Amino acid sequence: MVSIPYLICSVLAFVPGIVLHEMGHAFAAYKLGDPTARSEGRISFNPIRHIDPFGTVILPVMLMAVNMPVFGYAKPVPYNPSYFKDPRKGDLIVGLAGPAANLVQALAAAGIALALFMFAPLSSWMDNIVFGYFYSLFLPLYALINLYLMFFNLLPIPPLDGSSIFAFILPERYLPQYYRVQQYAFPIFIAIVVLVPQVLHINPFRIYLDATAGNIWALLFPFMA
Repeated sequence: MVSIPYLICSVLAFVPGIVLHEMGHAFAAYKLGDPTARSEGRISFNPIRHIDPFGTVILPVMLMAVNMPVFGYAKPVPYNPSYFKDPRKGDLIVGLAGPAANLVQALAAAGIALALFMFAPLSSWMDNIVFGYFYSLFLPLYALINLYLMFFNLLPIPPLDGSSIFAFILPERYLPQYYRVQQYAFPIFIAIVVLVPQVLHINPFRIYLDATAGNIWALLFPFMA
């Protein structure tokens, strides 16, 4: 059973994780010359502008209910590659900006936790329940959820961010077929994420996220072991 502090810290970590992820996409597109996302208000800290009902709310709750790593997605950031000087390179940069924002957040959480571990009088501060949860639960969870979001989105499956890498290296003559496949790939992928572990009793996504996000988290938080 999920504890209330864990649930609260998960929400407080997940929401800024996806908001800054999407802002990363929007800001990268804007700096590359595309005003689309900015004009639609997507360079914003307001979570309402980024929330997707299924990807931001329903999917994470479902994953938490079946004891899977918490990840999800927000509304895709609209952008027009025709504004970019090099559309394929620009598409790649915009695609990787979101995961990069998650990596920065994970490193920031780890840096704060390390600074507290090295310089704060933890023995006395841990008596404060708010600080105790912040240090021992929120910061590690914030880093882990951002690493989950990063590596989940780096999967090369449309329309996840990793597909921009695939599109970048794909010969141009195959791009029209690739973009047609994009329309159908993601709903099938989400069904697989939810159903495969239940049907086969094997969770390839947990294995993948443990091997990537989990191991990097362990490197960032050795003092939490």
